[in-house]
Amino acid sequence: MGHHFEIYKDKAGEYRVRFSYNSEVMFSTQGYASKDSAKNAISSIQKNGPGAEIVDNS
Repeated sequence: MGHHFEIYKDKAGEYRVRFSYNSEVMFSTQGYASKDSAKNAISSIQKNGPGAEIVDNS
């Protein structure tokens, strides 16, 4: 599996999503109270991510 989203529960019992590529975690989301909210975050990233602009604040 080259890249994937993973839903997991953190120590506080909230659901989080992380995206991994070649076994490296690229990003992780905030915590969500429900698994459905975590799934909605994945859908939003998939829908809106490809067109997102890059903001370089360095």
